[in-house]
Amino acid sequence: MRILHTADLHLGRQFNGIALDDDHAAVLDQILATLKEERADVLIIAGDVFDRAAPPASAVRQFNGFLGRVARETGAALVMIAGNHDSADRIGAMSIMPDSRRALIAGPLDGAPEPLILVDEHGPVAFSALPFGFEGAAREAFGDETIANPEDVLAAQVEAARARVPQGTRWVIVAHAFVAGGCGSEGERPLARVGGVETVRPHVFGEADYVALGHLHRPQAVGEARIRYAGAPLAFSFEEAGGAKSMAVVDIGADGLAGVRTVDFVPRRGVRVLRGMLAELIEGAPSADFVRAELMDEHPRIDPMRRLREVFPNACQLVYARDLKAPEAKSAPAANASLSDPIMVIDDFLRHVREERLREDEWALVAGELHGLQREDAA
Repeated sequence: MRILHTADLHLGRQFNGIALDDDHAAVLDQILATLKEERADVLIIAGDVFDRAAPPASAVRQFNGFLGRVARETGAALVMIAGNHDSADRIGAMSIMPDSRRALIAGPLDGAPEPLILVDEHGPVAFSALPFGFEGAAREAFGDETIANPEDVLAAQVEAARARVPQGTRWVIVAHAFVAGGCGSEGERPLARVGGVETVRPHVFGEADYVALGHLHRPQAVGEARIRYAGAPLAFSFEEAGGAKSMAVVDIGADGLAGVRTVDFVPRRGVRVLRGMLAELIEGAPSADFVRAELMDEHPRIDPMRRLREVFPNACQLVYARDLKAPEAKSAPAANASLSDPIMVIDDFLRHVREERLREDEWALVAGELHGLQREDAA
């Protein structure tokens, strides 16, 4: 069975105040084209379909049109969940009309999540859709007042989902979470309150054959090939300039995961950081890319942004290199981790002092202690 794994579309988002409607249209066209070219059996969208709970009407129309084309032009099934940027009720409402034999759409948390079961030449494959939800909603859904953090929420979801997967069936989990060991970026909204443990440990997913994740915007496997983020299809900040954006083509064989490869997105407009003298930059080839200019000029130039936009109309930021903080003056390296998550702070600290991240056994030890402290605080 072949799966096309995508996530974090963030429809309705802007880049430094510039609308991305056309950029998203190009991305959706590429997803549809890849579905057809790869003859994928299933399309997964692992959360953050929209950038906010109340997206603009144009984004809703855009996505509805895309889903209609998927239904009409392909035979692919759809598995989709709400992420932390989405309205769970809005995503859940999309599940009312679709063919239940071909679609599984999960919005609000469900204490008894039924899988979508599809069959290939090797037998059944079960897909469990586990949407993002906060602790309060999880306590109500699962009737468990001890749920105190994102790992507890996901563990309850996985346990409930596993109970509904037939014995011996290959199993795919779709979830939206920050898995320990993943590499984040500045575009992700924290999943836990300040001081809470945001990350979940990979062991939560048990024996699932493939875990299709959303939330982190960089495409990456976490710990092992079967636990993977598709990443966002577009760069949403200059921190992501030059980073590859892709969707994952996942093959499930007779014995589970058979292989993963990526198909790169080709953005309508790229994201670039240009560094040099203003006179040099404005002699460059014109481009519609989003540009941040770091000027090497010793003295301020006259109206530099206007001059830059004559060549790069989507130039968004301009700074003078002399004003940037010198690397040696920084107290710590630029961190991808959220400072609201203690375990990620510890990981960043160790990377700084010993140039090595937390090992898997250290992750388990630190996370276990922090989770225990959090439960004590909640009691």
